[in-house]
Amino acid sequence: MSVTYLKKAGRVSTSDASETQATVQKILSEIEAGGEAAARAYAEKFDRYNGNIVLTRDEIDAASAALSQRIKDDIRFAHDNVRRFAEAQKQTIRDFQTEIQPGLVLGQKAIPCQAAGCYAPGGRYSHVASALMTVTTAKVAGCGHIAVCSPPRPDVGLNPAIVYTADLCGADQILALGGVQGIAAMAFGLFGLPPADILVGPGNQFVAEAKRLLFGRVGIDMFAGPTDSMVLADATADPEIVAWDLVGQAEHGYNSPVWLVTDSRALADAVMARVPQLIATLPPVNAKNATDAWRDYAEVILCETREEIAATADRYAPEHLTVQAADLDWWLDRLACYGSLFLGEETTVAFGDKASGTNHVLPTSGAARYTGGLSVHKYMKLVTWQRATREGAKPIAEATARISRLEGMEGHARTADIRLAKYFPNETFQLDDEAVA
Repeated sequence: MSVTYLKKAGRVSTSDASETQATVQKILSEIEAGGEAAARAYAEKFDRYNGNIVLTRDEIDAASAALSQRIKDDIRFAHDNVRRFAEAQKQTIRDFQTEIQPGLVLGQKAIPCQAAGCYAPGGRYSHVASALMTVTTAKVAGCGHIAVCSPPRPDVGLNPAIVYTADLCGADQILALGGVQGIAAMAFGLFGLPPADILVGPGNQFVAEAKRLLFGRVGIDMFAGPTDSMVLADATADPEIVAWDLVGQAEHGYNSPVWLVTDSRALADAVMARVPQLIATLPPVNAKNATDAWRDYAEVILCETREEIAATADRYAPEHLTVQAADLDWWLDRLACYGSLFLGEETTVAFGDKASGTNHVLPTSGAARYTGGLSVHKYMKLVTWQRATREGAKPIAEATARISRLEGMEGHARTADIRLAKYFPNETFQLDDEAVA
């Protein structure tokens, strides 16, 4: 493979989980021991907020009234798209049963989690879309109770748009509680919540670490690191659009990698020249994030063939993967490792992030090699069942007894023996080296 790095990352993006683990573990332990009082204390310390934790219906209605009709219409538009796509995803899971052997029937059931805890960030950026993505999919899955936590602004409370969105999408309770304390409240069942079966949604490194430490005790959507994005482009791509797509994702944070992989040196040079100019047009905070991310974590990679481009993409396994190249069907068939794929310049990562319908809670840090993103499926447990006639159980019991004794598990073997003895008292079975009646 002939690959040339025209721009190489100077740093490797990490989630810094090791540096925050002790702090997060301490907070979780104190909240579990101290309950709601400890959670409130941390809300006052970190969020500088001492208002109502669980929003009332009057507070939810007031949040709705504070928004313009245009914004509410836009949120409803996005919600309809996310809901319809989630409903279509759910149709791909079905209960079934099949007769594996005569008299032996096995089956599958899809059962939703009973309680889901959804986190919607509200710090540097107020992620209305995160409430859309997490609550809507939980509702479509059929979760019995859906809680939403989001960090309040000091002495103000929750962003009205997040409150409106969470309520529209079907949240049963909305809590003005951010960070580790919000995750802990949902996991431990504080403030009248049922303990969550699954915790979902993006957040900062403290939220991500809290979910990681609680995993096993509860389910989580995935281990999340800094967001990352890759653009694959050939000579047909528009360098201005490619550059903006990279800048738009770099503004996420100082350690959010963006990568361009192309077989066109002219395109690569044009994009590298344009990106700093575009970053300079952003608001100061956004520009600072994008500047740091572009300087320290961005890469521009030149390949000779489209197969080399695709192989590079699969090796990186990006969270977001955009293709701006000819023959889009080839790329759709060939690419294998990504969180979400955006084909052609007519779509972009921001569409998926906000309104098109696919989910924006996606695997980061190369995890797309082995998992997809949040979907209605994440809230569904695929469980199995079996039923047998006595005749159908006979060969299963014989094989089970012999395999169990081969493994040295005599107790297992005898659970098969007793059934053969009861159901077929007049028959003899070879269950080991000796005949057993």
